[in-house]
Amino acid sequence: MAEEQACCVVSVSGPADSHQPAAGPWSCSGVVLSRGPGLVLCQGAVFTPFLRDGPAAWAQPRALPPDALQPGLRLFVLQPPALGLDAPATPLRSPAGGPRRHEARLLALVPCGAFRRALARAFGQADRWRFGGEAEGDGDPRALHWFAWLRVPGLDAPGGGCTARVGAGCLRKGEGLLACGSPFGALCPDLFLNTLSRGVVSNLAGEENALILTDARCLPGTEGGGAFLPSPAGPRLVAVIAASFCWKGAEWVGLTLLCSLDAILRGSAGILDEAGVAVPPVPGRVVAAQAGGGRDTLGWTALVECGAAWGSGVLLAPRLLLTCRHVVEAGGPLRVTPAPGPGRAAAVLGGHVVFATEESSPFDVAAVELEESVPGFVPPCLADTFLPGEEVSVVGFGALGRACGPSVTAGVLSAVVAVAGRPIMLQTTCAVHGGSSGGPLVSSRSGCLLGIVASNTRDTGVGATYPHLNFCIPATVLQPPVMRYHRTGNPDAFAALNRAGEGVRAAWRLQRPGPPSKL
Repeated sequence: MAEEQACCVVSVSGPADSHQPAAGPWSCSGVVLSRGPGLVLCQGAVFTPFLRDGPAAWAQPRALPPDALQPGLRLFVLQPPALGLDAPATPLRSPAGGPRRHEARLLALVPCGAFRRALARAFGQADRWRFGGEAEGDGDPRALHWFAWLRVPGLDAPGGGCTARVGAGCLRKGEGLLACGSPFGALCPDLFLNTLSRGVVSNLAGEENALILTDARCLPGTEGGGAFLPSPAGPRLVAVIAASFCWKGAEWVGLTLLCSLDAILRGSAGILDEAGVAVPPVPGRVVAAQAGGGRDTLGWTALVECGAAWGSGVLLAPRLLLTCRHVVEAGGPLRVTPAPGPGRAAAVLGGHVVFATEESSPFDVAAVELEESVPGFVPPCLADTFLPGEEVSVVGFGALGRACGPSVTAGVLSAVVAVAGRPIMLQTTCAVHGGSSGGPLVSSRSGCLLGIVASNTRDTGVGATYPHLNFCIPATVLQPPVMRYHRTGNPDAFAALNRAGEGVRAAWRLQRPGPPSKL
């Protein structure tokens, strides 16, 4: 596949006679940006052990030349075995059929200012965001926006061009992406070199979308690998993997952090010019397939704030919103901010709770009447059937919360729990985070509203959160009371949600206080 041939592994080692543990080898993934000349881009953090001035060098705003590193470093690039005529030069000796190994030299370490500014905007210090391994202190956050340019003569090819790519400025939330990287870097490249992971654009931030979050699942070592936008003409490189793991406090959020290739190139223009490397400008928009039946699922989603608490909500009518009871139970003034859309700017609307289920109810639901109508609102189509295994997405203000608008994560409908033949709970593999409660669950195929998110799963024994196991209230449970409320205007139309039978209560028992449980 084109993605696999465009990616590689970068290995960095100290001098051959060095026996210090810090001498490595250290490795990460990379992308082959050009074969005329051979040019590879990878993350900068892999060079941390070899900085003359130590990690403090990452704090400066200007590019670092090769002499900022210790002398005698050995740099290699590993690529998949040649396919057909794809053998631009004779590589260093590799096992028969194994990865090709090329020598490389560093041109420069370059910071991406647009990505650094987007990081500061999107990830507030109060939320204790960190990137890298599970242990506190893994990775240096100062290196997150640094990238390395490598010259690789072994990749030169007569008439070789640049990897097909596209700008990130026109990316849309929910759009499909394909990530390519090598888990664990240079470890067992015959097993892990250039593996693929599919996901969607979860959120965007910064100038021309310099920062991208995706729910494509990546592992340590894939940093520096590529994220590709599918198109009818073939995949287009759009971003570079900056961090495979994202943590919000102690919670793993199940998202991968990307830096726009366009932003890196803009920040590297001077360095590449000095090296005599001409990289053509990144093309604009390519046509990609739109999921969700063309429906504006973001337009149904709203941020719901009640005092210091906040969550998500689903607009079902210009002045009616459903959310979870626990989002509004503080009882303070309500502020509802529908997601902006075409011709509609974000505006804060007042509202009041007209109904909230009792705490003893298995259904965690509240109905909110807005003080003003949402202009241009198109109501969702509510689903009446649920197909286990179908592709779905969740929209909500989890993870980045209020900073960058709603996030989108994709997965499948993993289970439909029914009582007496009636669906009363949906489970999905979408990544769901704190702040997603009340957000819509949507069919990727039809664009219909399947339900609203109630919660993800937490292991209270070890304090771990499982974002990819979550529970949703089916639309078929919510539609009858909503229809009665439309007809009568009487909030008692929702009272049936408090009168669930014992079978329904048993199915939702993990949601209620009770005997000690791991979940």
